[in-house]
Amino acid sequence: MKLYEKWMELAYNNDGTSNKSHWDKYLPLEQTVYENILENKTTEISGTVAEIAKQFSMPTEFVAGFIDGINEALPEEIDVEKLKDSTEVSIIINFEKLYKQMVEYKAQHLLDLPQWEGIFTEEKREELYKEQRNSKTIVKDKKIGRNEPCTCGSGKKYKKCCGANGN
Repeated sequence: MKLYEKWMELAYNNDGTSNKSHWDKYLPLEQTVYENILENKTTEISGTVAEIAKQFSMPTEFVAGFIDGINEALPEEIDVEKLKDSTEVSIIINFEKLYKQMVEYKAQHLLDLPQWEGIFTEEKREELYKEQRNSKTIVKDKKIGRNEPCTCGSGKKYKKCCGANGN
């Protein structure tokens, strides 16, 4: 069984719900990894999955979960389905993308880490937060009322101009 399969088996019950006891073990380890990355301003983690597991004192299947979680913030995603203990990986960290991903995933426990202060000012963190939140906001065009002036500039009411033709 590959590492990612083991990770999924640990993380989720047969009915698809989260396995709380697993997450209670994983989340503090994940937080420690991010604290380390931010504190040391680490921009690259590389080696085999087993070496990375040893570096961060976690099981290799937890490394698979960590990579799965950070994957979208990487310049080139890692195929988590193919991970084995011996797989060589290079995790290139872009702090802006990472922060925005944490905003998207609503990982408040990671956004609140004091180590972010050494990476970005409070103003920059607020800016990145707003950018990410606004990037997911859908803005609908204002619907033209039947009795409003037509948008084509004819001076006619919309219902007598472009609205009459179904445009």
